[in-house]
Amino acid sequence: MAMYRRGLLALGCAAGLARPALAQSARARTLRVVPQADLANLDPIWTTAAVTLNHGYAIFDTLYALDDTLQPRPQMAAGHALSDDRRVWTIRLRPGLTFHDGEPVRARDCIASLLRWGKRDAYGQMLSRVTEKWEAVDDLTIRLALKKPFPLLLDALAKRANFPPFIMPERLALTEPTTQVTEMVGSGPYRFFKDEWSIGNRAAYARFDGYRPRDEASSFLAGGKRAHFDRVEWHTVPDASTASAALVRGEVDWLEQTMPDLNATFARSRDVRLEPIDNHGLLSFLRFNCQAAPFDNGRLRRAILGAIDQADYMQAVTGDAIRWQRCASMFPCGMPFSRELGSDLLSGPRDLGKVREAIRAAGYAGEKVVIMNPTDFPSIAPLGFVTADLLTRLGMKVDLQSMDWGTLVQRRASKAPVESGGWSIFHSWAGATTMMNPGLNDYVRGLGAGGYFGWHENATIEGLVERWVDAASDDERQQLVDAIQFEAWAAPPTIMLGQYYPTTALRSDLTGRLSTSMPLPWSIRRS
Repeated sequence: MAMYRRGLLALGCAAGLARPALAQSARARTLRVVPQADLANLDPIWTTAAVTLNHGYAIFDTLYALDDTLQPRPQMAAGHALSDDRRVWTIRLRPGLTFHDGEPVRARDCIASLLRWGKRDAYGQMLSRVTEKWEAVDDLTIRLALKKPFPLLLDALAKRANFPPFIMPERLALTEPTTQVTEMVGSGPYRFFKDEWSIGNRAAYARFDGYRPRDEASSFLAGGKRAHFDRVEWHTVPDASTASAALVRGEVDWLEQTMPDLNATFARSRDVRLEPIDNHGLLSFLRFNCQAAPFDNGRLRRAILGAIDQADYMQAVTGDAIRWQRCASMFPCGMPFSRELGSDLLSGPRDLGKVREAIRAAGYAGEKVVIMNPTDFPSIAPLGFVTADLLTRLGMKVDLQSMDWGTLVQRRASKAPVESGGWSIFHSWAGATTMMNPGLNDYVRGLGAGGYFGWHENATIEGLVERWVDAASDDERQQLVDAIQFEAWAAPPTIMLGQYYPTTALRSDLTGRLSTSMPLPWSIRRS
């Protein structure tokens, strides 16, 4: 933190030594953002960390993207054709697309990228199972032949988070998805300065002059991505008070997420504007390690449900200063097909005595419960303390281990037992639009070793998801979503801890911010 304060002072001193017109011009051309966490990992196909996802959207693009209505629209694609039997998709690329290294974007780059994504992503794995052949017909034409129709192909190619199908050069996309790509070459509106990246300090991006935005208005992740800043800098500031003061003084331009107890600071400043991040909210959650003791025991995971009060978690994060709601669904409340089928499990008075009996009946034998908790992530850290206190009162042997978010992201990939550096529980949150249906919601899926961290395995859920993809009507999809929920609540791999609507804060001269939980660097400009 002291190093960052010195960095801010250095910025101010440098500006003071420069001629006023030049200093003002440089400031106008640079957007300085405080992200919600430190950028410790670069590859958004290797990790699901939200900060890496946001980094990915600055430099990569996708064939299709979601618009404001959450419908997929062509992005890098010019369009597509579908055969009469619905088994052959032909996708045409927009001409003139260029990677940051100067090479043109070709069909074979897209295919290699999608094959890598398909090994990692749950949606992509479903697509891979029905894929007969990917083919580059020519440099601008991709042909996908399927064994059977896959009605939700465009939804999969427009996937927003948890491994979006970003397009990178073939030479990088041939990297196994379990190995990080560290050379960041995309075709998006900004290029990454690898030599300026400093973990725990800063990341920097420059506008890519070779980027060709679509000739249409921007619409969420789709449409014309117009970059109005020459340079974007991310400054890591773990202490919320320091970050808030820097924004008020004009040393930074944008705090991705604010802490509720500091929002009054912004209300007193004419130079800062406070806004809701988006209309859909974030869901906090507790994730179990389902392949290691003690939570490889589904009965034990179910028993813990009886002790959960979402209000405890939401008040710890929001302080009741920002809006939140109980949500007893495995899918975000307010989204299509989401119904609160867990209401009987997450509502009503908690009887910790009965929960202790249920824990004993489930066979808990005093095994250590390791909770990984990121002390540098203010919207996640309180969740770990609430769970540690609750499980301790339930008679469980709890080891709350504090670490930074980058370490947690690395360590959650470990399948070692807790005695050898493994883990039992971690907490996080996800944007509502990233988990609004079974194809997107990795936290409910049952893919086992090939799935999300915690490695929940449930063949019944996977069979229901396959049927959901093929469903012919909304009524059928609703029935399948309900069935997935009922199965997941029986032995939950994830416990949803409430849905809340955090705020973001910007300097008042910034306009055009897109309403989303990500600090997207396009459309926004200085007035």
